[in-house]
Amino acid sequence: MGNFSELDMYLFGQSTHYDIYKKFGAHLVTENRKKGTRFTVWAPNAKNVWVVGSFNDWNETSHPMERIEPTERGIYELFIPGVQEGDLYKYLIETKQGARLYKADPYANAAELRPGNASKVADIEHFKWTDSAWMKDRAKKDIYSEPMAILEVHPGSWMRHPGRDDDGFYTYREFAKSLVDYVKDMGYTHVELMGISEYPFDGSWGYQVTGYYAPTSRYGSPEDFAYLVDYLHKNKIGVILDWVPAHFPRDAHGLAEFDGTCLYEYADPRKGEHPDWGTKIFDYGKSEVKNFLIGSALMWIEHYHVDGLRVDAVASMLYLDYGKQDGQWVANQYGENKNLEAIEFFRHINTLITGRNKGALMIAEESTAWPQVTGKSEEGGLNFSMKWNMGWMHDFLEYMKLDPYFRKNNHHKMTFAMSYNESEKYILVLSHDEVVHLKCSMLNKMPGYEVDKYANLRVAYTYFMTHSGKKLLFMGQDFAQEREWSEARELDWYLLGEKPHQQIHDYMRDLLHIYRNYPALYELDTTWAGFQWVNADDADRSIYSYIRKSKDGKKALLVVLNFTPVAREDYRVGVPVPGSYKLIMNSDDPKYGGNGAKVPKSCRTKAGEYDNLPYSIKYPLPAYGAAIFEFDYDQPGKKPAKKLLKKPAAKKTNK
Repeated sequence: MGNFSELDMYLFGQSTHYDIYKKFGAHLVTENRKKGTRFTVWAPNAKNVWVVGSFNDWNETSHPMERIEPTERGIYELFIPGVQEGDLYKYLIETKQGARLYKADPYANAAELRPGNASKVADIEHFKWTDSAWMKDRAKKDIYSEPMAILEVHPGSWMRHPGRDDDGFYTYREFAKSLVDYVKDMGYTHVELMGISEYPFDGSWGYQVTGYYAPTSRYGSPEDFAYLVDYLHKNKIGVILDWVPAHFPRDAHGLAEFDGTCLYEYADPRKGEHPDWGTKIFDYGKSEVKNFLIGSALMWIEHYHVDGLRVDAVASMLYLDYGKQDGQWVANQYGENKNLEAIEFFRHINTLITGRNKGALMIAEESTAWPQVTGKSEEGGLNFSMKWNMGWMHDFLEYMKLDPYFRKNNHHKMTFAMSYNESEKYILVLSHDEVVHLKCSMLNKMPGYEVDKYANLRVAYTYFMTHSGKKLLFMGQDFAQEREWSEARELDWYLLGEKPHQQIHDYMRDLLHIYRNYPALYELDTTWAGFQWVNADDADRSIYSYIRKSKDGKKALLVVLNFTPVAREDYRVGVPVPGSYKLIMNSDDPKYGGNGAKVPKSCRTKAGEYDNLPYSIKYPLPAYGAAIFEFDYDQPGKKPAKKLLKKPAAKKTNK
């Protein structure tokens, strides 16, 4: 009894077989009343293919696969009785030149723990999901008007069991409990998990993938990974995975020259290789390769209930000359450097994923000014849900690293992002890439003495959390990790026993809860309707002030940020409506490590134009001071709002 039907063949050839992972790979089945495993692989240019594994003592020729009709499709199948869950296997591929290649299964659902690299027979069909409430609720939400604060996490270096020879990794189940407790306390809405798709080398952090259909065995089984997602969902935490369709490594057991030819990669090395990275580039013009990638994305979203994929290195896919010198790349049919096949691939997969799975996200890590990354495909866009704002990140970090004396000459770096904010749907990112490779941790990017570094970090994080755009912060930076991140060790959790780090931790927790409690900070992220500069031009004093607005005008926020060590005892700032402005966050509060300068709990307005606004308030702005005030806009048909909520929501978060 065959596995692949004529319809399967047709759909695979059109790159529209959306359940392809249920056909290829190793699947536990019963045939002719015998339990065993059916193996299916695509190797059109192979001369012969055998299944070898732990079940046959890796005998090279005992289990030849059958090339099924039509043979030109190059699909091989074999049912082997008695092969059980957990058995290891590979495909032995004889090329037309007579070479013999031992290859892991591209569609394997599990893999051997490195340094081994065999595939593993797995049953992924019987996990009992309990997250139906989350999935139904997700489908109803408009993520653009919802809060989204993402904690980026590398599971292997989150926490470890000390003193163990197996690296001490937490299992997916142990990680689930630890992560949920932390995320719920801090107030993050989502986690983004690095390095989940199987990969051979720890130092690649999971960005050189060999198993696009397998959760890495470092932390347990596929069922254990499903438990992690389910547990996060039951605790109302969204799950985003890094996904890497841009390139793959040359490892002998992987996809490179899979059947002795460039099957998954472009044959022309000018298109099929990244000179800088030493990796292969997928052939996005080949239907079967596109289907391989689309099937992988759909499996994570639909089978494992993941809420979104952050697509790595999008720019390297869009530009044919990315990272290449003259002579190392070939132009498209119009003489341009755009990869037309990758563009079509993105429009196909993004429309498919978000259309079939309401509330699911496709997020682009795209580092250039490519237009309409989040624009609709029918209007010439790529149809991503969101895009990492790499420009904002670069300008922000360059500004923060400056000695405060020189910040006045770089004032524009902190205002520029709002000039293009409406062009895409952005996520502001402070990711792992910014705290490795001698770039320093967030704390050690800050200038000055130790006390100045913490004060700088508090005002920096206030700007980050109150600027337009969703948020992503890498683990450890919310308690001011001092060392750069390394995949080889756990975070320096002991720092939470030291007062300055605990104070930053408390400050970030309160900022996160303010973010979630105030719709002004997330409802209108992609439009000027949600953001208003009060004074974007106070360069000499390096002070910024702006307003964040909600849809109904209530619980609006005024943000004032001082990026120098000079206190402004009588700083006056313009405001749009009369009344009382309630101070809900003061970065100089002693509980956060500040100096505790006396500041009023609220400020009354004074009539008279200031900062081109009809009223103003005066506030003693501390050195490196960040202040957030709550107020209400006038409501149509009502008197100007003068009184505010007696107890702002942020108070609930103070510890």
